Amino acid sequence: MADPGPGRRLAVDVGSVRVGVALSDPAPMLASPLVTLSRDANGDTDLAQLSHLVTDHEVVEVIVGLPRTLADRYGSAAEVAVDYARRLAERIAPVPVRLADERLTTVSAARTLSQRGVKGRKQRAVVDQAAAMEILQSWLNGRAAHLAREGGA
Repeated sequence: MADPGPGRRLAVDVGSVRVGVALSDPAPMLASPLVTLSRDANGDTDLAQLSHLVTDHEVVEVIVGLPRTLADRYGSAAEVAVDYARRLAERIAPVPVRLADERLTTVSAARTLSQRGVKGRKQRAVVDQAAAMEILQSWLNGRAAHLAREGGA
């Protein structure tokens, strides 16, 4: 899948209850939290909302977090993420959807929020956005490094 060049990227952290969403700047260099959606495994209203976000923000690429175990294996959460990415891709084509390793992003995001004094119910409300932001920022950093190695940045 070719890199679409400049433009906003959207990252998705798929959970069983919530879906965290982050958005990049147009450059794309910096990830920011955007919104937390309620996961709707039956009616897919969350996928419809994501589709609208892709259109509204003129997103050129979507990154879906792929949870792996510490042993680098895929479990049931990874299967859910892969299926979610496939269903989202069907809705937003031709905008590409990529999977990106997201090991420990929720743990890391929760730790960062705790260090900043955000705890309990307030943390649960934003931890999914923070995890999506970490997924996206890590992916953007990797993309920039790859482009620099290839001589394209």
